Amino acid sequence: MTDVIRIANCSGFYGDRLDAAREMVEGGPIDVLTGDYLAELTMSILYNQKQSRGEDTGYVGTFLKQVKDVANLCAEKNIKIVSNAGGLNPKSMAAEVEKILAELGLALKVAYIDGDDLLGDLAHLQDDGETFTNLDTQQALRDSDQKTLTANAYLGGWGIKEALDQGADIVICPRVTDAAVVIGPAAWKFNWQRNDYDALAGALAAGHIIECGAQCCGGNYAFFEEVPSFRNVGYPIAEIEANGNFTVTKHPGTGGLISVGTVKAQLLYEISTPAYYNPDVIAHFDTMNIEQNGDDRVYVSGCRGSSPPPTHKVCLNTQGPYKQSMEVLLTGLDIEKKAERYLDAVFHNLGGREQFDDIDIQLIRSDQEDPASNEVAHAALRVTITGADPKKFGRIFAAKTTELGLACIPGNTGRGAAGFNGGPAIIHWPALIDSQRLTERVHFGGQTTAVMPTQRLGLEEIYYQEVPANIAPAPTGPVVRIPFGRLFGTRSGDKGGNANCGVWALSDEAYSFLYAYLTVEEFKRLVPDFGQYEVERYDMPNLRAMNFFIQGVLGTGAASNHRIDKQAKSLGEYLRAKYIEVPEILAKDIEH
Repeated sequence: MTDVIRIANCSGFYGDRLDAAREMVEGGPIDVLTGDYLAELTMSILYNQKQSRGEDTGYVGTFLKQVKDVANLCAEKNIKIVSNAGGLNPKSMAAEVEKILAELGLALKVAYIDGDDLLGDLAHLQDDGETFTNLDTQQALRDSDQKTLTANAYLGGWGIKEALDQGADIVICPRVTDAAVVIGPAAWKFNWQRNDYDALAGALAAGHIIECGAQCCGGNYAFFEEVPSFRNVGYPIAEIEANGNFTVTKHPGTGGLISVGTVKAQLLYEISTPAYYNPDVIAHFDTMNIEQNGDDRVYVSGCRGSSPPPTHKVCLNTQGPYKQSMEVLLTGLDIEKKAERYLDAVFHNLGGREQFDDIDIQLIRSDQEDPASNEVAHAALRVTITGADPKKFGRIFAAKTTELGLACIPGNTGRGAAGFNGGPAIIHWPALIDSQRLTERVHFGGQTTAVMPTQRLGLEEIYYQEVPANIAPAPTGPVVRIPFGRLFGTRSGDKGGNANCGVWALSDEAYSFLYAYLTVEEFKRLVPDFGQYEVERYDMPNLRAMNFFIQGVLGTGAASNHRIDKQAKSLGEYLRAKYIEVPEILAKDIEH
Protein backbone atom coordinates (compact mmCIF):
# COMPACT_ATOMS: atom_id res chain seq x y z
CA MET A 1 0.00 0.00 0.00
CA THR A 2 1.11 3.55 -0.69
CA ASP A 3 2.47 5.20 2.42
CA VAL A 4 -0.46 6.87 4.17
CA ILE A 5 -1.39 8.59 7.40
CA ARG A 6 -4.61 7.25 8.88
CA ILE A 7 -6.54 10.06 10.51
CA ALA A 8 -9.70 9.06 12.35
CA ASN A 9 -12.47 11.33 13.57
CA CYS A 10 -14.47 10.39 16.67
CA SER A 11 -16.73 13.43 16.95
CA GLY A 12 -18.78 15.59 14.61
CA PHE A 13 -20.33 17.92 17.19
CA TYR A 14 -20.46 18.74 20.90
CA GLY A 15 -22.67 15.91 22.17
CA ASP A 16 -21.57 13.16 19.79
CA ARG A 17 -21.20 9.60 21.02
CA LEU A 18 -18.54 9.40 23.75
CA ASP A 19 -17.73 5.73 23.10
CA ALA A 20 -16.62 6.54 19.55
CA ALA A 21 -13.13 7.57 20.70
CA ARG A 22 -12.40 4.18 22.23
CA GLU A 23 -13.97 2.38 19.29
CA MET A 24 -11.70 4.22 16.84
CA VAL A 25 -8.60 3.42 18.88
CA GLU A 26 -9.50 -0.23 19.43
CA GLY A 27 -11.17 -1.01 16.10
CA GLY A 28 -8.11 -1.07 13.85
CA PRO A 29 -4.91 0.75 12.93
CA ILE A 30 -4.97 4.56 13.04
CA ASP A 31 -2.19 7.11 13.43
CA VAL A 32 -4.12 10.16 14.61
CA LEU A 33 -7.38 10.50 16.54
CA THR A 34 -9.19 13.76 15.89
CA GLY A 35 -12.46 15.25 17.01
CA ASP A 36 -14.44 18.24 15.75
CA TYR A 37 -16.64 19.83 18.42
CA LEU A 38 -17.00 23.46 17.33
CA ALA A 39 -20.04 24.21 15.22
CA GLU A 40 -20.73 27.94 14.92
CA LEU A 41 -23.51 27.47 17.47
CA THR A 42 -21.08 25.80 19.90
CA MET A 43 -19.07 28.98 20.45
CA SER A 44 -22.15 30.65 21.96
CA ILE A 45 -22.74 27.57 24.14
CA LEU A 46 -19.16 27.75 25.43
CA TYR A 47 -19.55 31.47 26.12
CA ASN A 48 -22.60 30.76 28.26
CA GLN A 49 -20.62 28.05 30.01
CA LYS A 50 -17.91 30.53 30.98
CA GLN A 51 -20.51 32.94 32.33
CA SER A 52 -22.16 30.31 34.51
CA ARG A 53 -19.17 28.18 35.56
CA GLY A 54 -16.22 30.56 35.60
CA GLU A 55 -13.40 31.86 33.46
CA ASP A 56 -11.44 28.60 33.72
CA THR A 57 -14.09 26.85 31.59
CA GLY A 58 -15.21 27.50 28.02
CA TYR A 59 -13.97 24.22 26.56
CA VAL A 60 -15.71 20.96 25.63
CA GLY A 61 -15.67 19.03 28.89
CA THR A 62 -16.81 15.74 27.40
CA PHE A 63 -13.53 15.53 25.49
CA LEU A 64 -11.73 15.11 28.83
CA LYS A 65 -13.76 11.95 29.46
CA GLN A 66 -12.66 10.62 26.09
CA VAL A 67 -9.01 11.43 26.78
CA LYS A 68 -9.17 9.59 30.09
CA ASP A 69 -10.75 6.61 28.33
CA VAL A 70 -8.21 6.27 25.50
CA ALA A 71 -4.94 7.80 26.72
CA ASN A 72 -3.37 4.46 27.76
CA LEU A 73 -4.26 2.83 24.47
CA CYS A 74 -2.98 5.82 22.48
CA ALA A 75 0.31 5.66 24.35
CA GLU A 76 0.65 1.94 23.63
CA LYS A 77 -0.18 2.34 19.94
CA ASN A 78 1.66 5.63 19.39
CA ILE A 79 -1.55 7.38 18.30
CA LYS A 80 -1.53 11.18 18.30
CA ILE A 81 -4.61 13.11 19.49
CA VAL A 82 -5.56 16.41 17.82
CA SER A 83 -8.80 18.17 18.77
CA ASN A 84 -10.44 21.59 18.62
CA ALA A 85 -12.22 20.90 21.93
CA GLY A 86 -10.17 23.70 23.52
CA GLY A 87 -12.85 26.07 22.25
CA LEU A 88 -12.61 29.42 24.04
CA ASN A 89 -10.02 28.21 26.53
CA PRO A 90 -7.39 25.81 25.14
CA LYS A 91 -4.92 26.67 27.92
CA SER A 92 -7.25 25.51 30.67
CA MET A 93 -8.19 22.39 28.74
CA ALA A 94 -4.51 21.52 28.23
CA ALA A 95 -3.96 21.86 31.97
CA GLU A 96 -6.87 19.50 32.66
CA VAL A 97 -5.52 16.97 30.14
CA GLU A 98 -2.13 17.07 31.87
CA LYS A 99 -3.84 16.35 35.22
CA ILE A 100 -5.53 13.30 33.68
CA LEU A 101 -2.24 12.03 32.24
CA ALA A 102 -0.54 12.46 35.62
CA GLU A 103 -3.31 10.48 37.33
CA LEU A 104 -2.84 7.72 34.74
CA GLY A 105 0.94 7.77 35.11
CA LEU A 106 1.49 8.56 31.44
CA ALA A 107 4.32 10.65 30.02
CA LEU A 108 2.41 11.87 26.98
CA LYS A 109 3.28 15.44 26.01
CA VAL A 110 0.59 18.09 25.57
CA ALA A 111 0.67 21.22 23.42
CA TYR A 112 -1.97 23.87 23.04
CA ILE A 113 -2.48 26.55 20.42
CA ASP A 114 -3.88 30.05 20.69
CA GLY A 115 -3.78 33.31 18.76
CA ASP A 116 -7.36 33.05 17.60
CA ASP A 117 -8.93 35.16 20.37
CA LEU A 118 -9.29 38.76 19.17
CA LEU A 119 -11.70 40.03 21.81
CA GLY A 120 -9.15 42.04 23.80
CA ASP A 121 -7.74 43.63 20.63
CA LEU A 122 -11.01 44.56 18.92
CA ALA A 123 -10.85 48.26 19.72
CA HIS A 124 -7.25 48.57 18.55
CA LEU A 125 -7.90 46.55 15.40
CA GLN A 126 -10.91 48.70 14.52
CA ASP A 127 -8.91 51.88 15.13
CA ASP A 128 -6.35 50.45 12.74
CA GLY A 129 -8.86 49.87 9.93
CA GLU A 130 -10.39 46.46 10.53
CA THR A 131 -14.16 46.99 10.25
CA PHE A 132 -15.31 43.44 11.05
CA THR A 133 -18.16 43.96 8.61
CA ASN A 134 -20.86 41.33 9.00
CA LEU A 135 -20.64 39.11 5.91
CA ASP A 136 -24.40 38.56 5.94
CA THR A 137 -25.74 42.05 6.71
CA GLN A 138 -22.80 44.21 5.52
CA GLN A 139 -22.95 46.19 8.79
CA ALA A 140 -19.65 47.28 10.35
CA LEU A 141 -19.19 46.17 13.95
CA ARG A 142 -18.87 49.74 15.22
CA ASP A 143 -22.20 50.63 13.62
CA SER A 144 -23.92 48.09 15.84
CA ASP A 145 -25.11 48.80 19.36
CA GLN A 146 -24.56 45.17 20.32
CA LYS A 147 -21.96 44.13 22.86
CA THR A 148 -19.32 41.75 21.48
CA LEU A 149 -19.08 38.60 23.58
CA THR A 150 -16.54 36.50 21.66
CA ALA A 151 -14.28 37.08 18.67
CA ASN A 152 -12.22 34.18 17.32
CA ALA A 153 -10.36 33.83 14.05
CA TYR A 154 -10.51 30.48 12.28
CA LEU A 155 -6.89 29.33 12.37
CA GLY A 156 -5.38 26.80 9.99
CA GLY A 157 -3.27 23.67 10.38
CA TRP A 158 0.31 24.96 10.51
CA GLY A 159 0.32 25.47 14.27
CA ILE A 160 -0.76 21.83 14.61
CA LYS A 161 2.11 20.73 12.37
CA GLU A 162 4.56 22.75 14.47
CA ALA A 163 3.29 21.16 17.68
CA LEU A 164 3.65 17.67 16.22
CA ASP A 165 7.09 18.54 14.82
CA GLN A 166 8.18 19.48 18.33
CA GLY A 167 7.03 16.12 19.68
CA ALA A 168 3.57 16.72 21.07
CA ASP A 169 1.40 13.66 21.55
CA ILE A 170 -1.81 15.59 22.22
CA VAL A 171 -2.59 18.93 20.57
CA ILE A 172 -5.40 21.06 22.02
CA CYS A 173 -6.69 23.58 19.49
CA PRO A 174 -8.91 26.63 19.81
CA ARG A 175 -11.19 27.89 16.99
CA VAL A 176 -9.36 26.31 14.07
CA THR A 177 -11.21 25.42 10.90
CA ASP A 178 -12.94 22.07 11.00
CA ALA A 179 -10.49 20.58 8.49
CA ALA A 180 -7.37 21.95 10.19
CA VAL A 181 -7.22 18.98 12.57
CA VAL A 182 -6.69 16.82 9.46
CA ILE A 183 -4.52 19.20 7.40
CA GLY A 184 -2.03 19.70 10.24
CA PRO A 185 -1.25 16.02 10.88
CA ALA A 186 -1.04 15.25 7.15
CA ALA A 187 1.39 18.14 6.62
CA TRP A 188 3.43 16.83 9.58
CA LYS A 189 3.53 13.28 8.24
CA PHE A 190 4.69 14.24 4.73
CA ASN A 191 6.50 17.47 5.63
CA TRP A 192 4.46 19.43 3.12
CA GLN A 193 5.58 22.94 2.35
CA ARG A 194 3.31 25.97 2.48
CA ASN A 195 2.83 26.07 -1.30
CA ASP A 196 2.11 22.35 -1.79
CA TYR A 197 -1.38 23.51 -2.65
CA ASP A 198 -2.68 20.42 -4.46
CA ALA A 199 -1.67 18.14 -1.58
CA LEU A 200 -3.09 20.58 0.95
CA ALA A 201 -6.32 20.82 -1.04
CA GLY A 202 -6.66 17.05 -0.87
CA ALA A 203 -6.20 17.10 2.89
CA LEU A 204 -8.73 19.94 3.14
CA ALA A 205 -11.25 17.85 1.20
CA ALA A 206 -10.51 14.86 3.45
CA GLY A 207 -10.98 17.02 6.53
CA HIS A 208 -14.26 18.41 5.24
CA ILE A 209 -15.55 14.91 4.52
CA ILE A 210 -14.69 13.36 7.89
CA GLU A 211 -15.28 16.45 10.08
CA CYS A 212 -18.92 15.54 10.79
CA GLY A 213 -18.13 12.07 12.04
CA ALA A 214 -20.69 9.42 11.12
CA GLN A 215 -22.42 11.71 8.62
CA CYS A 216 -20.10 10.48 5.83
CA CYS A 217 -20.62 6.89 7.00
CA GLY A 218 -24.30 6.74 6.09
CA GLY A 219 -25.66 9.09 8.74
CA ASN A 220 -28.35 11.50 7.48
CA TYR A 221 -27.97 10.01 4.00
CA ALA A 222 -30.75 10.80 1.52
CA PHE A 223 -30.92 7.25 0.15
CA PHE A 224 -31.02 5.80 3.66
CA GLU A 225 -32.39 2.45 2.52
CA GLU A 226 -28.98 1.72 0.98
CA VAL A 227 -27.46 1.76 4.47
CA PRO A 228 -27.45 -1.82 5.81
CA SER A 229 -27.90 -0.77 9.43
CA PHE A 230 -27.84 2.33 11.60
CA ARG A 231 -26.84 0.27 14.62
CA ASN A 232 -23.38 1.21 15.84
CA VAL A 233 -22.64 3.34 12.78
CA GLY A 234 -18.90 3.55 12.26
CA TYR A 235 -16.86 6.75 12.31
CA PRO A 236 -14.62 7.77 9.43
CA ILE A 237 -10.94 7.32 8.72
CA ALA A 238 -9.09 9.25 6.00
CA GLU A 239 -6.06 7.39 4.66
CA ILE A 240 -4.15 10.31 3.15
CA GLU A 241 -1.29 9.86 0.68
CA ALA A 242 1.72 12.10 0.14
CA ASN A 243 0.12 13.75 -2.92
CA GLY A 244 -3.10 14.56 -1.06
CA ASN A 245 -5.22 11.81 -2.59
CA PHE A 246 -7.04 9.81 0.06
CA THR A 247 -9.36 6.93 0.86
CA VAL A 248 -12.35 7.33 3.17
CA THR A 249 -13.12 4.18 5.14
CA LYS A 250 -14.26 2.94 8.55
CA HIS A 251 -13.39 0.10 10.85
CA PRO A 252 -14.69 -3.36 9.86
CA GLY A 253 -17.69 -4.69 11.72
CA THR A 254 -19.30 -1.31 12.26
CA GLY A 255 -22.68 -0.21 10.97
CA GLY A 256 -23.38 2.39 8.34
CA LEU A 257 -22.07 2.68 4.79
CA ILE A 258 -19.25 4.42 2.99
CA SER A 259 -20.08 4.85 -0.67
CA VAL A 260 -19.58 7.38 -3.42
CA GLY A 261 -23.00 8.72 -2.46
CA THR A 262 -22.36 9.12 1.27
CA VAL A 263 -19.02 10.82 0.62
CA LYS A 264 -20.50 13.08 -2.04
CA ALA A 265 -23.33 14.06 0.30
CA GLN A 266 -20.89 15.17 2.99
CA LEU A 267 -18.71 16.98 0.46
CA LEU A 268 -21.73 19.12 -0.48
CA TYR A 269 -22.57 19.86 3.16
CA GLU A 270 -22.37 23.47 4.39
CA ILE A 271 -20.51 24.90 1.41
CA SER A 272 -21.16 27.74 -1.00
CA THR A 273 -18.94 27.86 -4.09
CA PRO A 274 -16.96 24.84 -5.36
CA ALA A 275 -13.85 26.85 -4.42
CA TYR A 276 -13.74 25.90 -0.74
CA TYR A 277 -11.86 28.53 1.25
CA ASN A 278 -9.52 27.74 4.12
CA PRO A 279 -6.74 29.88 5.63
CA ASP A 280 -4.13 27.40 4.35
CA VAL A 281 -5.40 26.71 0.81
CA ILE A 282 -8.38 27.00 -1.50
CA ALA A 283 -9.60 23.54 -2.58
CA HIS A 284 -11.47 23.29 -5.87
CA PHE A 285 -14.14 20.67 -5.34
CA ASP A 286 -15.08 20.83 -9.05
CA THR A 287 -11.75 19.17 -9.96
CA MET A 288 -11.77 16.00 -7.87
CA ASN A 289 -12.71 12.45 -8.79
CA ILE A 290 -14.60 10.10 -6.45
CA GLU A 291 -14.75 6.34 -7.00
CA GLN A 292 -15.67 3.22 -5.05
CA ASN A 293 -12.54 1.26 -4.24
CA GLY A 294 -13.91 -1.70 -2.29
CA ASP A 295 -16.47 -2.32 0.43
CA ASP A 296 -16.73 0.82 2.58
CA ARG A 297 -13.75 2.32 0.77
CA VAL A 298 -14.03 5.43 -1.41
CA TYR A 299 -11.02 6.93 -3.20
CA VAL A 300 -10.85 10.69 -3.76
CA SER A 301 -8.18 12.03 -6.09
CA GLY A 302 -7.14 14.99 -8.20
CA CYS A 303 -8.36 17.86 -6.02
CA ARG A 304 -6.54 20.98 -7.17
CA GLY A 305 -5.47 23.76 -4.83
CA SER A 306 -4.77 27.48 -4.98
CA SER A 307 -3.14 30.05 -2.75
CA PRO A 308 -5.18 30.83 0.34
CA PRO A 309 -7.26 34.01 0.45
CA PRO A 310 -5.70 37.17 1.97
CA THR A 311 -8.11 37.10 4.91
CA HIS A 312 -9.06 34.82 7.76
CA LYS A 313 -12.68 34.35 8.75
CA VAL A 314 -13.67 35.51 12.22
CA CYS A 315 -16.55 34.16 14.30
CA LEU A 316 -17.92 36.87 16.54
CA ASN A 317 -20.85 36.49 18.90
CA THR A 318 -22.69 39.61 20.00
CA GLN A 319 -25.40 40.20 22.56
CA GLY A 320 -28.66 40.89 20.81
CA PRO A 321 -32.05 42.05 22.07
CA TYR A 322 -34.24 40.10 24.49
CA LYS A 323 -36.34 37.33 22.97
CA GLN A 324 -39.05 35.08 24.32
CA SER A 325 -41.23 32.43 22.71
CA MET A 326 -44.41 30.57 23.41
CA GLU A 327 -46.20 27.89 21.49
CA VAL A 328 -49.81 26.76 21.67
CA LEU A 329 -51.57 23.93 19.88
CA LEU A 330 -54.79 24.84 18.05
CA THR A 331 -57.14 21.99 17.21
CA GLY A 332 -59.79 21.08 14.68
CA LEU A 333 -61.88 23.47 12.61
CA ASP A 334 -61.26 27.12 11.74
CA ILE A 335 -57.58 27.10 12.65
CA GLU A 336 -56.77 30.48 11.10
CA LYS A 337 -59.71 32.21 12.79
CA LYS A 338 -58.75 30.64 16.12
CA ALA A 339 -55.17 31.88 15.69
CA GLU A 340 -56.39 35.40 14.95
CA ARG A 341 -58.60 35.52 18.04
CA TYR A 342 -55.95 33.98 20.26
CA LEU A 343 -53.30 36.48 19.16
CA ASP A 344 -55.67 39.38 19.71
CA ALA A 345 -56.23 38.24 23.29
CA VAL A 346 -52.55 37.57 23.98
CA PHE A 347 -51.33 41.00 22.89
CA HIS A 348 -54.23 42.75 24.60
CA ASN A 349 -53.13 41.05 27.84
CA LEU A 350 -49.55 42.18 27.20
CA GLY A 351 -50.50 45.80 26.61
CA GLY A 352 -50.30 45.98 22.82
CA ARG A 353 -48.01 44.92 20.00
CA GLU A 354 -46.33 48.30 19.60
CA GLN A 355 -44.21 47.85 22.75
CA PHE A 356 -42.08 45.18 21.05
CA ASP A 357 -39.40 45.78 18.44
CA ASP A 358 -40.35 42.66 16.51
CA ILE A 359 -43.07 40.01 16.65
CA ASP A 360 -42.58 36.79 14.73
CA ILE A 361 -45.71 34.66 14.27
CA GLN A 362 -45.69 31.21 12.69
CA LEU A 363 -48.81 29.16 12.17
CA ILE A 364 -47.55 25.68 11.42
CA ARG A 365 -50.31 23.76 9.69
CA SER A 366 -49.57 20.17 10.59
CA ASP A 367 -53.29 19.50 11.12
CA GLN A 368 -55.12 17.13 8.79
CA GLU A 369 -58.63 17.35 7.42
CA ASP A 370 -60.97 14.71 8.86
CA PRO A 371 -58.20 13.66 11.27
CA ALA A 372 -57.71 10.00 12.06
CA SER A 373 -56.39 10.76 15.56
CA ASN A 374 -56.31 13.61 18.05
CA GLU A 375 -52.59 14.11 17.41
CA VAL A 376 -53.02 14.91 13.71
CA ALA A 377 -55.77 17.46 14.39
CA HIS A 378 -53.28 19.98 15.83
CA ALA A 379 -51.69 23.06 14.30
CA ALA A 380 -48.94 24.89 16.20
CA LEU A 381 -49.06 28.64 16.76
CA ARG A 382 -45.58 29.89 17.59
CA VAL A 383 -44.99 33.45 18.78
CA THR A 384 -41.59 35.09 19.42
CA ILE A 385 -41.32 38.62 20.75
CA THR A 386 -38.16 40.76 20.56
CA GLY A 387 -37.29 43.96 22.39
CA ALA A 388 -34.70 45.92 24.34
CA ASP A 389 -36.55 46.25 27.66
CA PRO A 390 -35.94 43.22 29.91
CA LYS A 391 -38.95 44.14 32.06
CA LYS A 392 -41.28 43.01 29.27
CA PHE A 393 -39.82 39.50 29.24
CA GLY A 394 -39.61 36.50 31.52
CA ARG A 395 -42.42 35.79 33.96
CA ILE A 396 -44.70 38.55 32.70
CA PHE A 397 -44.92 37.11 29.19
CA ALA A 398 -45.40 33.57 30.48
CA ALA A 399 -48.07 34.69 32.96
CA LYS A 400 -50.09 36.74 30.48
CA THR A 401 -50.27 33.84 28.02
CA THR A 402 -51.01 31.27 30.74
CA GLU A 403 -53.96 33.38 31.93
CA LEU A 404 -55.77 32.60 28.70
CA GLY A 405 -55.90 28.88 29.43
CA LEU A 406 -59.59 28.94 30.37
CA ALA A 407 -60.60 32.23 28.76
CA CYS A 408 -60.08 31.98 25.02
CA ILE A 409 -60.59 29.66 22.04
CA PRO A 410 -61.67 26.02 22.34
CA GLY A 411 -59.25 23.16 21.93
CA ASN A 412 -56.06 25.04 22.77
CA THR A 413 -53.29 23.53 24.85
CA GLY A 414 -49.87 24.92 25.69
CA ARG A 415 -46.68 23.34 24.48
CA GLY A 416 -44.08 25.32 26.44
CA ALA A 417 -41.32 27.54 25.15
CA ALA A 418 -40.36 27.47 21.49
CA GLY A 419 -36.72 28.46 21.54
CA PHE A 420 -36.20 31.60 23.66
CA ASN A 421 -36.72 32.02 27.40
CA GLY A 422 -36.73 35.80 27.76
CA GLY A 423 -32.99 36.44 27.95
CA PRO A 424 -30.82 38.28 25.44
CA ALA A 425 -30.19 36.43 22.20
CA ILE A 426 -26.67 35.66 21.05
CA ILE A 427 -26.10 36.85 17.50
CA HIS A 428 -23.65 35.12 15.15
CA TRP A 429 -21.54 37.79 13.44
CA PRO A 430 -19.28 36.39 10.67
CA ALA A 431 -16.53 38.71 9.48
CA LEU A 432 -13.05 38.79 7.94
CA ILE A 433 -9.69 40.04 9.14
CA ASP A 434 -6.52 40.73 7.19
CA SER A 435 -4.33 37.66 7.65
CA GLN A 436 -1.30 39.91 8.13
CA ARG A 437 -2.63 40.70 11.61
CA LEU A 438 -2.67 37.11 12.85
CA THR A 439 -0.04 34.90 14.45
CA GLU A 440 -0.66 31.40 15.74
CA ARG A 441 1.12 30.51 18.96
CA VAL A 442 2.15 26.99 19.93
CA HIS A 443 2.72 26.39 23.64
CA PHE A 444 4.76 23.28 24.36
CA GLY A 445 7.29 22.27 26.97
CA GLY A 446 7.28 25.68 28.64
CA GLN A 447 8.11 27.43 25.36
CA THR A 448 5.98 29.48 22.98
CA THR A 449 6.56 29.33 19.22
CA ALA A 450 5.07 31.87 16.83
CA VAL A 451 3.71 30.41 13.60
CA MET A 452 3.00 32.80 10.76
CA PRO A 453 0.03 32.14 8.49
CA THR A 454 0.96 31.43 4.88
CA GLN A 455 -0.33 34.86 3.84
CA ARG A 456 2.52 36.51 5.77
CA LEU A 457 5.30 34.61 4.00
CA GLY A 458 5.33 36.48 0.69
CA LEU A 459 4.88 33.40 -1.51
CA GLU A 460 3.96 33.64 -5.17
CA GLU A 461 0.20 33.46 -5.62
CA ILE A 462 -1.11 30.49 -7.58
CA TYR A 463 -4.74 30.14 -8.59
CA TYR A 464 -6.18 27.14 -10.36
CA GLN A 465 -9.26 27.67 -12.49
CA GLU A 466 -11.17 24.66 -13.79
CA VAL A 467 -12.25 24.70 -17.42
CA PRO A 468 -16.08 24.48 -17.64
CA ALA A 469 -17.33 21.01 -18.55
CA ASN A 470 -19.52 20.20 -21.54
CA ILE A 471 -22.91 18.96 -20.35
CA ALA A 472 -24.77 16.50 -22.57
CA PRO A 473 -28.26 17.53 -23.73
CA ALA A 474 -31.05 16.64 -21.33
CA PRO A 475 -33.13 13.55 -22.24
CA THR A 476 -36.55 14.23 -23.72
CA GLY A 477 -39.78 12.34 -24.39
CA PRO A 478 -43.00 11.57 -22.52
CA VAL A 479 -42.92 12.63 -18.88
CA VAL A 480 -44.07 11.15 -15.58
CA ARG A 481 -44.70 12.88 -12.26
CA ILE A 482 -42.55 11.61 -9.39
CA PRO A 483 -41.01 12.94 -6.16
CA PHE A 484 -37.77 14.82 -6.77
CA GLY A 485 -36.00 12.60 -4.24
CA ARG A 486 -36.60 9.38 -6.18
CA LEU A 487 -33.95 10.55 -8.65
CA PHE A 488 -31.81 13.02 -6.72
CA GLY A 489 -30.00 13.09 -3.40
CA THR A 490 -29.65 16.18 -1.23
CA ARG A 491 -27.76 17.38 1.83
CA SER A 492 -28.44 20.74 3.50
CA GLY A 493 -27.10 22.78 6.39
CA ASP A 494 -26.23 26.20 7.77
CA LYS A 495 -23.48 28.74 7.16
CA GLY A 496 -24.14 31.46 9.72
CA GLY A 497 -27.28 33.27 8.62
CA ASN A 498 -27.30 31.43 5.30
CA ALA A 499 -28.27 27.92 4.26
CA ASN A 500 -27.06 25.59 1.55
CA CYS A 501 -28.66 22.68 -0.27
CA GLY A 502 -26.43 20.37 -2.28
CA VAL A 503 -28.11 18.22 -4.92
CA TRP A 504 -26.63 15.33 -6.88
CA ALA A 505 -27.77 12.90 -9.56
CA LEU A 506 -27.15 9.17 -9.73
CA SER A 507 -26.40 8.95 -13.46
CA ASP A 508 -25.05 11.09 -16.30
CA GLU A 509 -28.49 11.20 -17.93
CA ALA A 510 -30.16 12.33 -14.71
CA TYR A 511 -27.52 14.99 -14.23
CA SER A 512 -28.08 16.32 -17.74
CA PHE A 513 -31.75 16.71 -16.86
CA LEU A 514 -30.96 18.24 -13.46
CA TYR A 515 -28.50 20.72 -14.98
CA ALA A 516 -31.10 22.03 -17.40
CA TYR A 517 -34.15 21.75 -15.13
CA LEU A 518 -33.19 22.91 -11.65
CA THR A 519 -32.54 26.57 -12.29
CA VAL A 520 -32.55 29.08 -9.46
CA GLU A 521 -36.06 30.06 -10.52
CA GLU A 522 -37.29 26.46 -10.37
CA PHE A 523 -35.61 25.91 -7.00
CA LYS A 524 -37.45 28.96 -5.69
CA ARG A 525 -40.73 27.62 -7.04
CA LEU A 526 -40.26 24.22 -5.43
CA VAL A 527 -39.35 25.59 -1.98
CA PRO A 528 -41.01 29.02 -1.92
CA ASP A 529 -40.37 29.67 1.77
CA PHE A 530 -36.64 29.53 0.98
CA GLY A 531 -37.06 30.98 -2.51
CA GLN A 532 -38.12 34.38 -1.18
CA TYR A 533 -34.43 34.94 -0.36
CA GLU A 534 -31.53 35.53 -2.72
CA VAL A 535 -30.35 32.18 -4.06
CA GLU A 536 -27.12 31.33 -5.89
CA ARG A 537 -26.43 28.11 -7.83
CA TYR A 538 -22.98 26.57 -8.22
CA ASP A 539 -22.30 23.63 -10.54
CA MET A 540 -19.96 20.68 -10.00
CA PRO A 541 -20.31 18.46 -13.09
CA ASN A 542 -17.45 16.24 -11.92
CA LEU A 543 -19.70 15.19 -9.02
CA ARG A 544 -22.94 15.28 -11.05
CA ALA A 545 -23.89 17.87 -8.48
CA MET A 546 -24.88 21.45 -7.84
CA ASN A 547 -25.19 23.57 -4.73
CA PHE A 548 -27.77 26.20 -3.87
CA PHE A 549 -26.72 28.91 -1.42
CA ILE A 550 -29.65 30.71 0.22
CA GLN A 551 -28.68 34.06 1.70
CA GLY A 552 -30.19 35.37 4.92
CA VAL A 553 -32.78 32.65 5.48
CA LEU A 554 -31.36 31.82 8.93
CA GLY A 555 -31.32 35.42 10.10
CA THR A 556 -28.54 36.07 12.58
CA GLY A 557 -27.54 32.45 13.03
CA ALA A 558 -28.70 29.27 14.70
CA ALA A 559 -28.64 30.73 18.21
CA SER A 560 -31.06 33.54 17.39
CA ASN A 561 -33.31 32.77 14.41
CA HIS A 562 -36.97 31.85 14.82
CA ARG A 563 -37.21 28.82 12.57
CA ILE A 564 -38.14 25.37 13.88
CA ASP A 565 -35.18 23.98 11.96
CA LYS A 566 -32.64 26.60 12.97
CA GLN A 567 -29.81 25.06 10.93
CA ALA A 568 -31.66 24.11 7.72
CA LYS A 569 -30.87 20.44 8.21
CA SER A 570 -34.27 19.41 6.84
CA LEU A 571 -34.28 21.61 3.72
CA GLY A 572 -32.84 18.86 1.52
CA GLU A 573 -35.48 16.29 2.43
CA TYR A 574 -38.17 18.96 2.02
CA LEU A 575 -36.98 19.48 -1.55
CA ARG A 576 -36.86 15.72 -2.18
CA ALA A 577 -40.54 15.43 -1.19
CA LYS A 578 -41.67 17.82 -3.94
CA TYR A 579 -43.21 16.32 -7.11
CA ILE A 580 -41.71 17.15 -10.50
CA GLU A 581 -42.18 15.96 -14.09
CA VAL A 582 -39.28 14.02 -15.59
CA PRO A 583 -38.81 12.07 -18.83
CA GLU A 584 -40.12 8.52 -18.48
CA ILE A 585 -36.74 7.15 -19.45
CA LEU A 586 -35.25 8.50 -16.21
CA ALA A 587 -38.00 7.05 -14.05
CA LYS A 588 -38.14 3.57 -15.54
CA ASP A 589 -36.03 1.89 -12.86
CA ILE A 590 -37.51 3.49 -9.76
CA GLU A 591 -40.63 2.92 -7.70
CA HIS A 592 -43.02 5.82 -8.09
